[in-house]
Amino acid sequence: MRKGDLPSRPCLACGRPFTWRRKWEKVWDEVKYCSDRCRSQKITPV
Repeated sequence: MRKGDLPSRPCLACGRPFTWRRKWEKVWDEVKYCSDRCRSQKITPV
């Protein structure tokens, strides 16, 4: 599978798109933020 074919979604904190990673394979439906920094921020979602 090529990188361009991987699923992506927007981050709930910053709105930037992020793509699927192998470490998220089993929990992709639960991943909502692109990074630890966005996850720890307490801002209103975009």
